[in-house]
Amino acid sequence: MASPGADKPNIRQVAELAGVSHMTVSRVLNDHPHIREATRRRVEEAIEALGYRPSMTARALATQRSRRIGVLVESALTFGPTSTLYAVESAARASGYEVSSVLLRAGEEITPQEAVDHLLALGIDALCVVAPRSSSIAALRRIAVGVPVLVVKPDKDPTFLTVTVDQQAGTALAVDHLVSLGHRDILHLAGPLDWLDARTRERSFHARTKSWGLRERPIVVGDWTADFAYDFARGIRELPDYTAIFVANDDMAVGLVHGLHDRGFSVPGDLSVVGFDDIPLAQHVIPPLTTVRQNFDALGVSVVDVLRAAIEEREIPAVTRIPAQFVARSSSAPPRKADR
Repeated sequence: MASPGADKPNIRQVAELAGVSHMTVSRVLNDHPHIREATRRRVEEAIEALGYRPSMTARALATQRSRRIGVLVESALTFGPTSTLYAVESAARASGYEVSSVLLRAGEEITPQEAVDHLLALGIDALCVVAPRSSSIAALRRIAVGVPVLVVKPDKDPTFLTVTVDQQAGTALAVDHLVSLGHRDILHLAGPLDWLDARTRERSFHARTKSWGLRERPIVVGDWTADFAYDFARGIRELPDYTAIFVANDDMAVGLVHGLHDRGFSVPGDLSVVGFDDIPLAQHVIPPLTTVRQNFDALGVSVVDVLRAAIEEREIPAVTRIPAQFVARSSSAPPRKADR
């Protein structure tokens, strides 16, 4: 009786089917840049036909790389960071890489230094930081990482590689939508401003409303949670002057709509609400939530593409800012009449 795995295809069978040497197959597997496209395609077709799966251990020995990406995630219980982590893991697997992650949660004692040390001990080839706060970026600058570091953050950085969904453009889409409906007084319910995405959305909101000549008013700073926004809405005693609220994430937007309903206000009759993220629940709340969709799948692919290029010392891909998409639903409408 044949032993388990006896019929498993090997690299020499791939080479024979593709009509190349086993060294050429190895170069294709390790993304060697100097392979003719026709040869690469023949090898990939042979790999697919045979169902060949290369050994990660063999790859690591051949390239002196572990083919492992470390991911450091802050606030991993919220939708955006979690979705980004899943997307990076999926894109990494598709590229023959593994992912090891460490989650930093509020109130836990693990420091960025300890988290990075843990990932480096696993032999990672590169590090990705998701949903960073400005304080964690400052801490990261003091750490000698020794491998390429990419930060998922809205702005370019002199020290780190960066990839992001276009937060500025997404915020502009939200403001432009409300202006197109006739709103001229919009409140912003922001996320915690130590978070880089929240800060960028807040600044972009002020810049866009100013460009439209809208009334400037103080923002409300939240904590990303539906509970905070619900409590805020419940605290509104009478119909405010503003006619719309742009909320920094959908979790808070859902809590806000709930609180406004319980307070006796209509959405969008009294107040229009626009969120950010397009969580799966957004289209099922009442009313369905107008929001800005972040393409996390494309974000994950871009993160892995940039890190692979850095690991393999190739030119960094030019596209590192993923477009945001506006999704208009029923929670936004023209502003209430003045006599309401």
